[in-house]
Amino acid sequence: MSLRQYLTSKVFFAQVLAAMAIFAVIAFLFFHWITYTTNHGQEITVPDLSKLSAEQAEEKLDALDLDYIILDTVDFRPEFPKLTIVEQEPKAGAKVKEGRKIYLKINASTYTMVAVPDLIEKTYRQAVPTLEAVGLKEGNITYKPYLGKDMVLEMRMNGKKVKPGDKVLKSSKIDLVLGDGKVVFDDTTIDSTAVDSTDIMPVNE
Repeated sequence: MSLRQYLTSKVFFAQVLAAMAIFAVIAFLFFHWITYTTNHGQEITVPDLSKLSAEQAEEKLDALDLDYIILDTVDFRPEFPKLTIVEQEPKAGAKVKEGRKIYLKINASTYTMVAVPDLIEKTYRQAVPTLEAVGLKEGNITYKPYLGKDMVLEMRMNGKKVKPGDKVLKSSKIDLVLGDGKVVFDDTTIDSTAVDSTDIMPVNE
């Protein structure tokens, strides 16, 4: 049988149809496997884990076939209970697939300790940003006589004087004693000795 006769024969067409059928079955099985392994069309809504403990979050995620990893403990935030979740990624409401890991950050149990910066002889305008940069807050402002107006003379906390380098809890309030810009003289009087005419030495002519 010549090639032309073979290509136009029923045997050839039967073999082509068989090959197409096998290809279709393989393609169907492949796409069915892909759909199964990737959970195509099956999405899970990430729950809001804010203010939950790690144990509570684990129970909630296990029920949804999700996993979690605790990344870090962040500085204490008073609006969140101690040792509860303050941040999560993906965010609450996001759509994810089964088995996805949710990354968590936990609130610290208390404020960390920070060193009081050296504000002595700095101006008030310099002092406040310096306090905020290390996580401290501006407290009460009082004045006392001093030539340098608004210059920091003392730092206090809870009525006690604090020195640069002292360790205090982050977010503590530091009271500042500033100069009022007024020049002050002592009331000490200067004794002036009266000069009598008899005390004047005669001048030789």
